[in-house]
Amino acid sequence: MAKRDYYEVLGVQKNASMDDIKKAYRKLALQYHPDKNPGDKTAEEKFKEATEAYEILGDEQKRQTYDQFGFAGVEGMGASNPQDFARTFRGFEDIFGDFGSFGGFGSGIFESLFGGGGRRASRDGPEQGGNIQGNVSVTFQESIYGVKKEIAYNRNETCPSCKGTGAAGGAARKTCPTCRGVGQVRHSSGFFSVASTCPSCRGAGSIVEHPCKDCGGRGFQTKRRNLIITIPAGVENGRRLVVQGQGNAGPNGGPSGNLYVFVSVASHEYFERQDDDLFCAVPISITQAALGSEIQVTTLDNKTIKVKVPPGTQNGKMLRIRDEGVPHGGRKGSLYIKFMVQVPAKLSRRGRELLEELSRVEGENAAPRLVPLAELAEQQ
Repeated sequence: MAKRDYYEVLGVQKNASMDDIKKAYRKLALQYHPDKNPGDKTAEEKFKEATEAYEILGDEQKRQTYDQFGFAGVEGMGASNPQDFARTFRGFEDIFGDFGSFGGFGSGIFESLFGGGGRRASRDGPEQGGNIQGNVSVTFQESIYGVKKEIAYNRNETCPSCKGTGAAGGAARKTCPTCRGVGQVRHSSGFFSVASTCPSCRGAGSIVEHPCKDCGGRGFQTKRRNLIITIPAGVENGRRLVVQGQGNAGPNGGPSGNLYVFVSVASHEYFERQDDDLFCAVPISITQAALGSEIQVTTLDNKTIKVKVPPGTQNGKMLRIRDEGVPHGGRKGSLYIKFMVQVPAKLSRRGRELLEELSRVEGENAAPRLVPLAELAEQQ
């Protein structure tokens, strides 16, 4: 059967731009992809024909030669066997990205159809071990001022009997006889050479003939470990701390992974935190609020400080005390004290007389106006 004109194959005009050619080829390749049309020889031939056309028209120099001399000028330049198609596809990754949406081609058409161009999938070399997650709980005070905590966790450690090889007596692993150390096996499917992970070695490229009895051939043993870690001052709830090299041992002598410790901070009965500042509430009497006073307040670290209550203090008034907050970067935040003016629920006879006299002297507003919400916000 005579070859069709490459422009006709892709369905584009001779003056089509390179982008138009790419779009046309992508559309045809997706339409006639063999995995989307299993067992359809016609689709397989159309897929092959479109790929050959694009290999010529997708290259400026080859396209110019084809326009001038036709098929004779580009004879031998088109893909004609699976290896050539593999090279062609690896050069087209910018148009296709990944064909992973078809039929479980999880690694993309280039690796799935052509075995990654012969790349070895073996994992005989050293690899970093997996990371481990742990948790630690601290009190509110410990999170503010820092503390050392002991945590217990499980980690995989290199088996001392086989030195991590998984083989009895520490013997070397043997090259997998199924894949001959490649880590992949190939199956013919039409003009494709399909590669898949070797079922014998699971892609490692090597096997253990006589597994180590102590670790069951895994190369590692699970151990329970205790570790003292430093919780830095000012740590926040949910913070992740990284302990380098305390994760699982790396396969084939690789470095260990890391231990990630997530910190859980308990709430406090009297204090709250916002960034580097602490907040608390202190009750005062109506006379302390009206006349002003000096009171003693216990801070988070159980230190007693003297605080002056200004005369005429209103309920909810905030007072800032510098350098009594959360330590951070060589300095401390502030402590904010919110005054809560308490009205006595019960009065003595003399107390009632004095308040009644105060009412007569100062006068009372029997028709108070509403307070603008903006004023309330300013008092916070």
